[in-house]
Amino acid sequence: MQNFEELGVRPDLLRGIAEMGFENPMPVQEKVIPVLLNGDHDLVALAQTGTGKTAAFGLPLIQRVDLDRNDTQALVLAPTRELCLQIAGDLADFSKYVPELEILPVYGGSSIESQIRALKKGVQIIVATPGRLIDLINRGVVKLQHVHTVVLDEADEMLNMGFVDSINDILSHVPEDRKMLLFSATMPAEVAKISKRFMKNPEEIVVGTRNEGAKNVRHIYYMVNARDKYLALKRIADNNPNIYAIIFCRTRRDTQEIADHLIADGYNADALHGDLSQQQRDIVMKKFRDRVITLLVATDVAARGLDVDDLTHVINYGLPDDTAVYTHRSGRTGRAGKTGVSIAIIHSREKGKLREIERIIGKKFERKEVPTPEHIIEKQLYNLADRLERVEVNEEEINRYLPGVIKKLSWLTTEDLLKRVLSLEFNRLLTYYQDAPKIDFIDEKPERDKKSKGKEKSGEPRSDREKDRRTAERGMARIYVNLGKADGFYAGNVIDMLNKNVEGRRVDVGRIDLLPSYSLFDVKKADAKRVVAALKGLEFFGKRVFSEIADPDRDYAHASERKAKGKKRSKA
Repeated sequence: MQNFEELGVRPDLLRGIAEMGFENPMPVQEKVIPVLLNGDHDLVALAQTGTGKTAAFGLPLIQRVDLDRNDTQALVLAPTRELCLQIAGDLADFSKYVPELEILPVYGGSSIESQIRALKKGVQIIVATPGRLIDLINRGVVKLQHVHTVVLDEADEMLNMGFVDSINDILSHVPEDRKMLLFSATMPAEVAKISKRFMKNPEEIVVGTRNEGAKNVRHIYYMVNARDKYLALKRIADNNPNIYAIIFCRTRRDTQEIADHLIADGYNADALHGDLSQQQRDIVMKKFRDRVITLLVATDVAARGLDVDDLTHVINYGLPDDTAVYTHRSGRTGRAGKTGVSIAIIHSREKGKLREIERIIGKKFERKEVPTPEHIIEKQLYNLADRLERVEVNEEEINRYLPGVIKKLSWLTTEDLLKRVLSLEFNRLLTYYQDAPKIDFIDEKPERDKKSKGKEKSGEPRSDREKDRRTAERGMARIYVNLGKADGFYAGNVIDMLNKNVEGRRVDVGRIDLLPSYSLFDVKKADAKRVVAALKGLEFFGKRVFSEIADPDRDYAHASERKAKGKKRSKA
C-alpha cells in the first residue's frame, strides 16, 4: 500500500492531514489522487458515502490551485447545504498550512450579500449548491472562465432532487478544456447522460461493487401487520440499549408523527424534514451529531448531507420505491471498518419490493422475529449491569456521602438493594411489556372465530364471560376505553395514559382486561369520574379516545363489532 507522500501529496498538505489523523490512504484515495494530480482525462468514480471521497478529490484540488492568482480555479457542486458546508470545512482543514488559499461555501438559506462580498475579494475554490450558484452567476458575481477542475459530488442525489437543468446551465459557463470528476454511489441513466455530454472519455473507477451496499452492513427485516409497525420500532429500539440510528420515513407527515410519538414515549428522538426552517434543521442535526438525541426520524431529502460515521443502525420504517435510495440509506452505517445494521420493518404487501432490493444489491435480508418482552428486558438488564461495572467512581468525592447513605440502607441485604436499583430503572419497561403479545406477521391466515362458537373450551357462555369482565372488584369502578390490542394498546399504555393526563394524586389501577377492540380496567371509585374526564378528547395514534364508567349490563363486545361494521359501510 502506498502512503500519501508516494501518491504525490505535497508536504504542507501532508502536515495538515497528519494532524487530522490520516495515516494510510483509503482505496478511493489511492485510485483517485494520482489521476487528478497527473492524468489529463476526466474521471467517474462510483463510491459509497463515507469511503473518503472528500480527501480523494480535495487534496489534488488544493494542490492544483495557483496561489499567485485570486480568481476561481476549482468548483465543487453538492446537492445540499449540509454537504456543501461539510466539504468546504474539510478542504479548509486539509489546507491548514496553505494560508493563501481562499475557499468559500455558497448555498441558499444564508446571506447572499456576505457571499457576494467574499467573492469580490477573490476566491480560488467554490463549493456550492446549484440553486445559489446560478443566482450568483446571473448577478455577474461568479465568473467561471478560469476554472480548470469541476467536481460533481453525489451526482445521483443531485439528479434525484431535480437539479439536472441547473447542472447543465452551470457547466455551460466553465471552459471546455477543464478536468471533470463525477462522484456517484450509483450510475442511473441521467448520470450516464451527463457523463457522456460533458466529459471526454472519462476513466471509470469503482470502489467496492456497483449498486452494492456497504460490505460491513447486515440487512435484516421484520414482518408485522401494518398497524404494528410503530410497536415493532419501539421494540427494536428497546432491544438495542446503545442504539444510534436514523429512522427513514417516506413522507414528512409520517416523519413528524413517528418522532412525536417516540418523544412522548420517552425516547431521545427528533424529526428532520423539509417543513422545518433552516435554523431548526441545524439545531436538530447538531443535537444528533452531539448524541443529545440518538434516534433521528428523517425523510431521504432532509438527511442528505448529514454525515455521521458511528451510526449503529439505519431503520427503514417505509421501504423506498427506488433501490438506489435504499443503497444510500444502508450505506450510512457500517463505515470506517465498523459493522452496521440496516433494518426494514415491512408488512406482507412489501415482500416483493424487498426481494427486488435483494436482487439489485446482491445480498439476502435475514428475517428476524420482533424482540420479545422477555428478551428486551434481559438485554436492558445486562446493559445496566455493564454500565454499573464500567462507571467511573470519584472515590474522594463519593466517600464524603457514603457513611450517611450506608447507615440509611444498612437494613437492606445486597440482593434487596440490587432489586431496588434494577426496579428504579425497569419498572416502566416491566409495566409496558406486561402481557404484550408477539407481533410478528404470521404468513398463514389464522382461523377466524365463528359466530356459532357460543362457548369457550371452559364451557362458560360468552354472555356470562363478558358480564364478568364488565364487573369491577369490590371498592373499585370499571372503566371502558375504546382502544384494544388491535390498536396496539396494552397494559403499559393504560398506565402511561393515566400518569400523563390525570392531574392531582396518582391513580392506582387494578385489574386490566385487554380485548381486540376495547379495554376495561379498574380504578378506585373515588377516582373514576376524574379518570373519564381526563381521557376525554385524547388521541391514540390518530384514533379519538372515548371512555366511560363501564355499564355491567352493556355488551361492549357486540357494540364494538357493530361500530366497526358501520364504519366499513360508511366508507363503502
